[in-house]
Amino acid sequence: MPSPYRALFAAPGTKGFTAAGFLGRMPLSMMGIGVVTMVSQLTGRYGLAGALSATIALSAAVAGPQVSRLVDQHGQRRVLRPATLIALAAGAGLLLAAHYGWPDWVLFVACVGIGCVPSVGAMTRARWAALYRETPQLHTAYSFESVIDEVCFIFGPIISIGLSTAWFPEAGPLLAGCFLAVGVFWLTAQRATEPAPHPREHRGGSSALRSPGLQVLVATFVATGAIFGSVDVVTVAFADEQGHKGAASLVLALYAGGSCAAGLVFGLLRFKGAPEPRWLLGICAMAVSMIPLLLVGNLPFLAVALFVSGMAVAPTMITTMSLIEEHVPRAQLTEGMTWVSTGLAVGVALGSSAAGWVIDAAGADAGYGVPAVAGTVAVVVGFLGYRRLSRPAPRRGGTVEQHSERQERHVA
Repeated sequence: MPSPYRALFAAPGTKGFTAAGFLGRMPLSMMGIGVVTMVSQLTGRYGLAGALSATIALSAAVAGPQVSRLVDQHGQRRVLRPATLIALAAGAGLLLAAHYGWPDWVLFVACVGIGCVPSVGAMTRARWAALYRETPQLHTAYSFESVIDEVCFIFGPIISIGLSTAWFPEAGPLLAGCFLAVGVFWLTAQRATEPAPHPREHRGGSSALRSPGLQVLVATFVATGAIFGSVDVVTVAFADEQGHKGAASLVLALYAGGSCAAGLVFGLLRFKGAPEPRWLLGICAMAVSMIPLLLVGNLPFLAVALFVSGMAVAPTMITTMSLIEEHVPRAQLTEGMTWVSTGLAVGVALGSSAAGWVIDAAGADAGYGVPAVAGTVAVVVGFLGYRRLSRPAPRRGGTVEQHSERQERHVA
């Protein structure tokens, strides 16, 4: 590991919460695709599978920011454990309903409960921010976190799809629940690195989403999430049509692998000037990289195309986290990060659902039109909101001098 990454772990407790956070966020990449694989195997209905995956994402979009807002007020330990227990109970209900062929509405109710799952990535990033705020190490820490995200997306689908296809259909989502339980309870047991809570009376009752800059980020990442959700579902269906359904996990792993490689390099770089142009460039790169998917004819070509397109993901996500620091008060940082994840979740829901219906109606080849359209929407929203994004809000926890310096940097 390059020395800037090694230096991150000089602070006590960083290795522990990183390991716990890795386990706790594995379900992010395993549950949605695991449900798609499980339901498609048990019923053969990709439309239902995509709708259930979308329900989980939409439920998380509603519940996630509320859970994170409570975390900002009361601390990670007091909030994450009860929320995780609710999600685990709902997950158990989903597996039972799918296994025994219960009515579809039972599956949807269980998926709503799974949405209480906490955003573990936001929790670990908040810990890094508490340690390295206003230092160059924070950029490296966010880059490392994005790499961890991509590692999860490399191995998560492989494990989830592989277990569900080679062992029994419910195996992937079942293991995802186990990872969630171990990761969250291990993370919340580490009190020394837990950010201090900010009770409501110390920061007011308004939501972080009132920030105009955060609104732009969230809206853009709805479209970005639609790219991710549709690519996952269409890739599984495309591999199935090619007669190699199990290969979908390897192809999706290459998509994440491209992002992981780019994130590692990006974390070693030091940039001057405002981050907004880099963010917009990343959004455009993700959109353009969807065009080759419309021409795929076989799995090897698809694998190469997804690896290249993945290289735009991590740098864009890293820059987004830096922008959240500029547009959200410190006391609402966890909530702000979760709102961006919420935007992604909503997009994943829309993208996976739309892709499922397109696949059922016209086949997997036509399904790749969904991420292409989503990428176009992301670019349009990014350009329309750029002016609002380039006006950062004052840092409620910073000094006047720091705020003036930031304003001068943006003007320059």
